[in-house]
Amino acid sequence: MRTLAILWRPRLLSFRNGRLSRTARDRRARLYLFSLVGFVFWLGTYGVFHRVLTYFQGVEGFGDILAARLLAMTIMTFFSLLVFSHVVTVLGKIYLSRDLDLVHSLPVPPGEVFLARWGESVVDGSWMVVLFGFPVFLAYGVIYKAQVSFYVVTLLAVAAMCLAASGIGALVVVALAVALPAGRIRNAVVVLGVLLLLVLVVVVRVLRPEQLVNPEYFLSVAFYLRSMEAVGSPFLPTTWVYDAVHGALTGDLGDALFNTALTGSLALSLAFVNFWVASVLYFPGFSRAQTTSLRLFAPLRRGEGRFPPIPFLPRPLRAFVVKEIRTFFRDSSQWSQIFLILGLVVIYLYNFSVLPLDKTPIRTVYLQNLFSFLNMGLAAFVTTAVAARFCFPAVSMEGTAFWIVRASPVSLEALLWIKFLVYLVPLLLLTEVLVVVTNILLGVTPFMMALSAGTILFMVPGVVAMAVGLGAAYPDFASENPAQSVTSFGGLLYMMLSAAFIALVAVVEAGPVYSLFMTTVRGLEPSWVEILGLTASLALVVVLCALAVVLPLRLGARRLEDV
Repeated sequence: MRTLAILWRPRLLSFRNGRLSRTARDRRARLYLFSLVGFVFWLGTYGVFHRVLTYFQGVEGFGDILAARLLAMTIMTFFSLLVFSHVVTVLGKIYLSRDLDLVHSLPVPPGEVFLARWGESVVDGSWMVVLFGFPVFLAYGVIYKAQVSFYVVTLLAVAAMCLAASGIGALVVVALAVALPAGRIRNAVVVLGVLLLLVLVVVVRVLRPEQLVNPEYFLSVAFYLRSMEAVGSPFLPTTWVYDAVHGALTGDLGDALFNTALTGSLALSLAFVNFWVASVLYFPGFSRAQTTSLRLFAPLRRGEGRFPPIPFLPRPLRAFVVKEIRTFFRDSSQWSQIFLILGLVVIYLYNFSVLPLDKTPIRTVYLQNLFSFLNMGLAAFVTTAVAARFCFPAVSMEGTAFWIVRASPVSLEALLWIKFLVYLVPLLLLTEVLVVVTNILLGVTPFMMALSAGTILFMVPGVVAMAVGLGAAYPDFASENPAQSVTSFGGLLYMMLSAAFIALVAVVEAGPVYSLFMTTVRGLEPSWVEILGLTASLALVVVLCALAVVLPLRLGARRLEDV
């Protein structure tokens, strides 16, 4: 334990010194902002589960079965997320961290180095799931009026589940690192994780959960849920956690403590097995990890130095365009997520194709065009999420080689405009496809089709420019994974400003568009006041979108000058 305390001491000191190195005002602002956003999300999660469980209790006959199945699904989801999170976290902590060369030069056995880094990964990979999973269990406790023992047992069972998930992830990583370099394992894990998430989304969507609110299918769904009373396999740790939490919730404290102890014994056994395996296999795997990772897109043999035909750009700017594109496809953590985006696009369009518009008491023409207007904002939010993943870290991806960019004959503002244009084209195409195809599926009027496509044409450049500009204003060149910069203060600020920008555009257009639409539905000719109001609102939207493009890029260029 003394060796582990010494190895953990730099982490604690760096955390304390990192906080002291910031100005007090900046530190307080970040703390308040993150605390506020986290509390709102925490409160929203609790509110959703509280409302759902309240509704379940009102369903006579199988309401408790629904609540139990939801609890089992939630625990299974948490455990799956924990295993995948710990695979990625352990891989970075014990094989790819930059300070491992220094650590392994110390007179410390490799097994103890592994144990210390694994202890850090348990905390780093579990705290978010535990923090934002607590309102779920709190909602169950409040609705079912659970005793204090329920919260104690839940805390112990979740802690044991986190340790067990981390043990499984570490064991998988150590075993794979003997056969493959750690860099290739990271690429394989990223691709596999994206594919698994895509399969999960597709499976959930194919199940068509909207049938739960369809009276025609409700009776058959009820019989199906009745058949789901049996729990999962008794050999799965998620079953033990579920039995522990559900037993404490229903008052069966003996069964709850037994399953909690069972989960804890698995976690401690995995800790012992990991330490024993790492004592033998960890250092050989670390030595193999020093090799370079395999690239899927190998460099071209011919014409490697040639530029694509972009005659309107000077040669230095063309070089940066080519560099940006090649960097994207050489990083598997970037291009592999294209599969997930394509899958989500298909699911997005499929959701609109199965909307039961003809079964609602509201006139179809109203719903079609209402959904079309709301779809503009929804598609823009989808673009915001994609831009947060790809555009916001674009400047941070330069890393410690940013000095080469500063030494090039290209201004920082021109560099940001290049990154903006490179990412704008695919994101604009993606969003326009979403909006146009969904409008075709909804069968909207030509006016709403033109309005949606035109608004998106001006809105997407603002979303992308804010991502690139704020990513440049809050860069993170020292991070081992620049993609994580989106979770920083700048990333959170971008998400909030982008959401406010989309909401503002929708509010500006809502009144005039509704007035003109209702006039055309009634078969009347629009008045000059309505036409003037729509023209003014569209002009204001164009001005807002132009400011959203210019101001963030200028702010990012000015902030980069001080780096």
